[in-house]
Amino acid sequence: MRKILIVGAGHAGLHLAHGLLTHGYDVTVITGQSSTEIRTGKPSISQFTLPTALEYERKFDLDFWSALSPQIREQKLFMYVGGEKVTSLTGSSHPGNGYTVSVDRRVKMADWLESFEDRGGKVVIHGVTVSDLDYFSRMFDLIIVAVGHGELGQLFDHDSSRFSGARPRSLAQAYIYDVWPDPEESENIGWAAITQEAGNIIFIPILSQEGPCHSLLMVDKKGSPMDAWPDRPGPQEQLRRMKDLTRKYAPAFFERVRDAELVDGRSTLVEDLTPQVRNPVGTLPSGGKVLGMADVVVTMDPFVGQSWNNSTRCAEAYLDSIVAHGDQPFSEDFMVSAFDRFWEFGQDNQAWAEFASTMWEQDLPAHLENVMGAASQYREISDRWIQGWDLPSDYKNWLFDPEAAQKYIDEVKARNGD
Repeated sequence: MRKILIVGAGHAGLHLAHGLLTHGYDVTVITGQSSTEIRTGKPSISQFTLPTALEYERKFDLDFWSALSPQIREQKLFMYVGGEKVTSLTGSSHPGNGYTVSVDRRVKMADWLESFEDRGGKVVIHGVTVSDLDYFSRMFDLIIVAVGHGELGQLFDHDSSRFSGARPRSLAQAYIYDVWPDPEESENIGWAAITQEAGNIIFIPILSQEGPCHSLLMVDKKGSPMDAWPDRPGPQEQLRRMKDLTRKYAPAFFERVRDAELVDGRSTLVEDLTPQVRNPVGTLPSGGKVLGMADVVVTMDPFVGQSWNNSTRCAEAYLDSIVAHGDQPFSEDFMVSAFDRFWEFGQDNQAWAEFASTMWEQDLPAHLENVMGAASQYREISDRWIQGWDLPSDYKNWLFDPEAAQKYIDEVKARNGD
C-alpha cells in the first residue's frame, strides 16, 4: 500500500485525503491545529461550494451540511457607479435542480478532519518545518504540501510565466444576522456588487457555527476606498465601517445590513492577500521533491470567490493522477503532469479572475455594457453568466471576446423573436 503524506488540513488537502483513503491508500494528514482548535479559531474568507464541487464531495460522502445550510439557487450581480446602480442581473446557480452552499471553514474543516480519522486515516497534530519534510521524505512515497504560509511556502518559486498580474488585496468580512431579506427574491439568494470607485462586495447566506447567517465580504485593492482597516479595528467598529461603505458605494446592500448585528465575538476578519502562481514542485535540502497544491501554488484573486472551486478541482486532478500512476515512482515529471492536469481548469479560472478584477480599471468595455443590458432582459444570458462561476472555462467562449459576445446576444434575441 502506497504511503502518502498531506501537510495541512485545509479544503484541498482534506478533500484529497478522503479521496485517497477511499481508493485504498495509506494516508497521513499532519496539521498544526486539532479539530477543536479549528472550530474555536478565527474565521477564514467565506467561499462558495458550487454545484459541481458539491457533486465531487458527494462521491466521498463529504456533503454533511446541505440539509442545514442555506441552499443558494440564484445569485444577483449589481454594478454601481458613484453609488448609483447602473444595472443588475439575476441568474440561476445551476441549469437543473443544483445549488450552491457556503459553510464556515471552521465547521467544514473540523468535520472533515474528524471524519477522516474516523474512517481510518492517520492524523498528526504538529507543526512542520522543511527539515521535518526532509525526514518524512524517507518514510512516504509522496508528500503533498497543502499549506503555503511560513517557510513551507518558500519551497515553491513564483511562476510569472503562468500569471504576472499580482495585485495586493485588502479584505474585510463579517458574519451577521438580523439581515433584511431581498425585497424581490428568495431569502437565500446570493448578492455580489462590482463598484467603479471601490472594490467588490460578496454578500451570501452561510452556515456558521451558530447556524445560518450571512457573510458580508469586501475586497479591494490596497490603498483603495474599501481598504479601510489599517488600524485593525475591533469587531463592532469594523462592522460600522462596513455599513458606511455599503451606504456610500452600494446602497441596496446597506438597506439589507443597516440593522445587522455580529453573530458572536469571533465574527470578523481583516486580511491582506496577493494573488499569485507558483511552481508546483518544491525541492528539499536533500534534493527530494514535494508537490504543492491549491492555494499553495495558485492563490486566487478573492474578487471572484473561486478559491474553494480551485481547491476542489485541484484535489480531483491530483487524485486522478495518483490513481492512474499506479506503482510507478512519484517523480518530478509526475508532479508537473499532475499540476498540468489541474491547470487545464485553473488557467481558465485565473483568466476569469483577471477579467473580472480589471474590467473597471478604466471605463467599462462597451461589449460588457451590451452583455449586462441583454442579461437584464434575457434570463438565458444572466443564467449563463452566473453558471460560469461553476465552470469558468465557458467565459472564453462568449464573454471575453466582443465579437463572440455580440454574436451570442444576437442568437438569444433571435430565439426570442426579437
